[in-house]
Amino acid sequence: MILVIDCFKLVKGAGKSIGIYNLALNLVRNLVAEKAKSTDSAIQNTRILVLGTEHNANDFQMDGVEFISMKYNPLNKLFCIFWELFLVSFYAKKYKADKVVYPRGFSSMLHLTKEMIIVHDMIPFYYDKHYPGFFNKLENFYIMWRLKASIKHCDKVITISQASKQDILEYTHVKEEKIEVINNGCNLIKPIENQKQDYFVAITSGLPHKNAEGIVKGYEAYYKRVANPLPLKIIGIADCDAYDMLSEAKAQIECFKYIASNEEMHKMIADAKVFIFLSLVEGFGFPPLEAMQLKTAVICSGISSLPEVVGDAALLVNPTDYEEVAAAMEKLSLDTELQKELIEKGSKNVGRFSWDNIIKQYWKALL
Repeated sequence: MILVIDCFKLVKGAGKSIGIYNLALNLVRNLVAEKAKSTDSAIQNTRILVLGTEHNANDFQMDGVEFISMKYNPLNKLFCIFWELFLVSFYAKKYKADKVVYPRGFSSMLHLTKEMIIVHDMIPFYYDKHYPGFFNKLENFYIMWRLKASIKHCDKVITISQASKQDILEYTHVKEEKIEVINNGCNLIKPIENQKQDYFVAITSGLPHKNAEGIVKGYEAYYKRVANPLPLKIIGIADCDAYDMLSEAKAQIECFKYIASNEEMHKMIADAKVFIFLSLVEGFGFPPLEAMQLKTAVICSGISSLPEVVGDAALLVNPTDYEEVAAAMEKLSLDTELQKELIEKGSKNVGRFSWDNIIKQYWKALL
């Protein structure tokens, strides 16, 4: 089999696709690694071709991969549209692809070869329904149209959670058997010597679905209900000025818009007493798994894909019920036995998402 993976548009640091970039890179690496040790002749005889550019050659040009550098500019938005609508199909045909994988979820309109797309989430539809106008309407319409068309016309859809699968079925009405759930693989974080300190840490962003408001207002409710509240560190927003809250509670919150060093961010999470993640919708959601690897007890949103991801290794809450969030913060910050229990469960839970397991599912789907 000749397997072509379309990585043309993937440029680290450009756009909003760092998660997709990392998924594509880990997918390629692990396909190659599994091929090297497999005794299955179908896997051994598969040629893996990656269509990329000079912008990602350093990552995707590896042993076991035939890297083909396209001489076009992936930072030109109009050309990228032309590439994903038409041109990629011609190149796949040129290199005699038996199957093409599209990590970004958009297949070509020409369908000259067998196609498998990876759909991470249906969040553009969520925004269209709940926050119309937050994003550029024309751009969001284009993304929704492309997702629908790609899901409808490709040969196979891989998605990363049961929640995303249900969203796909709701918004596109394709046959259920066309969709296969393969969870994201989780990269192992280098162990950190933690020194537990008395503070909460949360990850969010300014996007509405990341629910910074739930974190801030949940903390305010917690501050009101306890005598000696722990401070809160929030990664992903610059300040809390957008939220009307008690000045005394606000003074206990320290915000970090961006932490460039992964090691510094991981240390902040590892040293925290409790980690908080309250998204309203996620295709998968890595931050709770990272906190579990860093031996920090987790409070997590109990909706969308997140209960699938955290299992029984976190306290689940309604992310829009501030009193419920506050009660969970109070309980977990004081109950050291519960902290230990969740940390132990978290370590086991992360093992479910080992790339060794995930890549076998991908090979099976490809073959």
